[in-house]
Amino acid sequence: MNTLDDKIVVKDYFNATGFDRWRRIYGDGEVNKVQLDIRNGHQQTVDTVLSWLKADDNLTSLSICDAGCGVGSLSIPLAEAGAKVFASDISEKMVGEATERAKTTLGHGNNPIFIVQDLEHLSGSYHTVICLDVLIHYPQDKAAEMIGHLAKLAESRLIVSFAPKTLCYSLLKKIGELFPGPSKTTRAYLHREADIVKILEDNGFSVQRSAMTSTRFYFSRILEATRG
Repeated sequence: MNTLDDKIVVKDYFNATGFDRWRRIYGDGEVNKVQLDIRNGHQQTVDTVLSWLKADDNLTSLSICDAGCGVGSLSIPLAEAGAKVFASDISEKMVGEATERAKTTLGHGNNPIFIVQDLEHLSGSYHTVICLDVLIHYPQDKAAEMIGHLAKLAESRLIVSFAPKTLCYSLLKKIGELFPGPSKTTRAYLHREADIVKILEDNGFSVQRSAMTSTRFYFSRILEATRG
């Protein structure tokens, strides 16, 4: 499967069966134990990023691009905290769900701004660009292109998360591949942290903060990098 096919698969998945599945996971309704574990892991990643940004005590002065926003798990609390948020996702259904959740939480308004857009065609300039739980869907060369493009949009800071390629997680991935089923609809790509760091450095960014979220079924390395 080439990178173009990966992109098509991701788009189609999150506009079809994947949308219903992940809307439940990212919601607060009843889910199974695996989905609950993933929900908790994803929320830990979101909470980590929120804690970093709130600790800097300047959110109300920031413009933020949430690239791959999903149902708005990060965009909505960022807007609620006073940041100006531009959010995008490749899935029209995800963006629709995020818009409705924002209306419920924040009321009618123009913050966050949600659009349907893939990462490669995002434009504009933002103080901080954030991309969480997206790179797992793409191989290394595509991830490098995506980070390179996002780096061009970031004036000061870029925050990314990815599934780290370690012996332990590689083994878990292989075990998971032995049990195909209806939920197995996209490839999961692991990335070496050193490779992601090098991509950031090649684009003029250096890592300032890092964290790791690890539950039974969810694992994500988070890097905050600043320009210069």
